[in-house]
Amino acid sequence: MSARQWPPTDGGPSSSPGAEAPAEEAAAIPRALLDAVAAPLLARCTFPQGGGALWCAVSGGADSTALLALAVAAGCAAAAFHVDHGLRQGSLAEGILVATNAQRLGARFAGSRVRIAAGPNLEERARQARLSALPPGAATGHTADDQAETVMLNMLRGAGASGLAGMRPGPRHPILALRREETVAVCRRLGLEFVDDPTNAELTQRRNRVRHELLPLCAAIAERDVAAVLARQARLFADDADLLDALSTRIDPSSTAQLNAAPPPLARRAVRRWLQGSGPHPPSAAEVERVLSVARNEILATEVAGGRRVARRRGRLSVVGPLRLESDAGDSASRADDGQTSMSVTRA
Repeated sequence: MSARQWPPTDGGPSSSPGAEAPAEEAAAIPRALLDAVAAPLLARCTFPQGGGALWCAVSGGADSTALLALAVAAGCAAAAFHVDHGLRQGSLAEGILVATNAQRLGARFAGSRVRIAAGPNLEERARQARLSALPPGAATGHTADDQAETVMLNMLRGAGASGLAGMRPGPRHPILALRREETVAVCRRLGLEFVDDPTNAELTQRRNRVRHELLPLCAAIAERDVAAVLARQARLFADDADLLDALSTRIDPSSTAQLNAAPPPLARRAVRRWLQGSGPHPPSAAEVERVLSVARNEILATEVAGGRRVARRRGRLSVVGPLRLESDAGDSASRADDGQTSMSVTRA
């Protein structure tokens, strides 16, 4: 789903199917008050330099509402974009609230309604639908507390340095250094109403359990604010990951000689980047290790996600796919010339 071009050529507010306008004119927030509230925080934000147009994903919660307010204070030509999933009662009113707050801040507003079919994994499918509906490059209201939760979730999944780096600060996440209590304070000082999403308290969601159970337990054990520690660690991991990524670009991942000569952290990253290509998801650690086994001539080929096969021939790796039936394994083996007489295919 897409919104109309913004800013619109007629100078009026931007809208899209599903956008709701405030029922009546709302009192504008004085610029002096906005500047006074935002001034202590903007130095820690990463809004685009020199202002410019910026879509802000605004759900109606305190974080995203504060995002919009701070974007306006930073001099951005900000616009609020609200996505209504229609998953709970009152969602229409939330869209109207976002439009009202945008009007009070002098920002434009656009919205979109998406329909999510009933079924498993509803929250994740709703998240994907929301991301698809947002304009490209839209800023989100993730805070340092969200960052801590993301780092912990990635740790539980077994992520490496890139995953433990969490979200990266920048125009997409401009308030990542702020804390949740600070966004609430911004809204209250400006008199902006916001929504408390009741689903954030439901312990059926893993992120909510990390927020309400795991992080408080860690804080009690450590006797310190672990959210701040995890956010700081994410910045350190991001620096390390960026350096390793840059060094790994010097390696040709299709060259078995270069992969075998490279330090393992760099070889893994070169293979991961190669397999991912322009896709949205990186390969698993197990897939990367199997490809490195092919490079070391321990196995002749292996399957990876997407129905693809990585095979070795004359010191080079190649990706072919989607994978054909097992009957082609013998044909592939007969074409290889690495001294192997049979193909070992590892199932993903």
